[in-house]
Amino acid sequence: MKATRAGRKGSLGLKEIAAATSVSVATVSRVLNGSSRVDPAMRKLVLEAAARLEISPQRRNKPGSLVFLLNNRSALAPFHASILVGAEAYCAAHGWDLFFFSFQYSPNVSSRELHLPKVLQRRDSVRGVILAGDTSPNFLELLEQKEISYVVLGNNILGEATELKNDVVFSDETRGGGDVSRYLISLGHQHIWFVGNTRLPWFARYYDGYRQSMEEAGLTPRFSSIDSKDDTEIGYLGTKYLLSTGEPVTAIFAGNDATACGVYKGLREQGWRIPEDISVAGCNDTVGGLLYPGLTTIREFPEQVGRHMAELLLERIANPNLEPRRLTIPTEFIRRDSCAAASAAQQKFNEALPPSAISH
Repeated sequence: MKATRAGRKGSLGLKEIAAATSVSVATVSRVLNGSSRVDPAMRKLVLEAAARLEISPQRRNKPGSLVFLLNNRSALAPFHASILVGAEAYCAAHGWDLFFFSFQYSPNVSSRELHLPKVLQRRDSVRGVILAGDTSPNFLELLEQKEISYVVLGNNILGEATELKNDVVFSDETRGGGDVSRYLISLGHQHIWFVGNTRLPWFARYYDGYRQSMEEAGLTPRFSSIDSKDDTEIGYLGTKYLLSTGEPVTAIFAGNDATACGVYKGLREQGWRIPEDISVAGCNDTVGGLLYPGLTTIREFPEQVGRHMAELLLERIANPNLEPRRLTIPTEFIRRDSCAAASAAQQKFNEALPPSAISH
């Protein structure tokens, strides 16, 4: 994804006007983008300087460049790659260029201690940012302090970020978690465990849907949480742990498909069959169709998430005074062969097993 180089006149603007008026580049950008949050006298000064330099605000509002920023991830996971594909397709269809960058920063410092990545300091060419990866409130605060337009993947915001002035797009993981749990309950399962790192928001949202459905059915939610960012490791170690407890289990709900891969491995090492002994379900449908047996899971639509993120961002660039918007993309339940009905004999067998028999 390469941006087309603009001609000399297209790249002129913010810095030249800022130098001519002795105001900040950020203020010049707000004026030329039509923001009303500028003192009228300052607006008049900037527009007069733009006229002298023959720089048209209308020309500046033509399509330009956006940045897709992957925060605090060492690699582009399939889910985020699909978001990028959807965002790039929308941008291309509307004449905008999209750059991809990754950015590592500490989520534990104040916004004033953070520094913008260099690409976002180029306010004369980059008009906004699409945030994926793991985004923390301090970085969102920095973007808002710098008045940079953004849209963020809500499922991956770490911690509380309630006062956002820009836009958020979610995939409906909580509803998806409820759909999986209700399906397992409909099959007669009572001893359903959730496996995932519930310290991370995307696991926590699926767990919330699971917990709500279990409680509505009068069942006890149980979870095995491993503090790791390696999804397969979370599934493998979480499964080994729950099997070692001696508590009954007839079904495992894995926090994503990669975690389900680890669950499969952990069960098979212990001699358990899927789904004859223990049913397994996952979510996000990234590799579920490749597993054996095929994994019952929740399908998310990351390309649609990406398209809507790009759409909201371009609308905000055109109209900076829009109220913050929250958009949730539905999920789809996908039934495959990894789940089976829990027979009365299986329930009784699991409940009667001592810890030594489970950890064979």
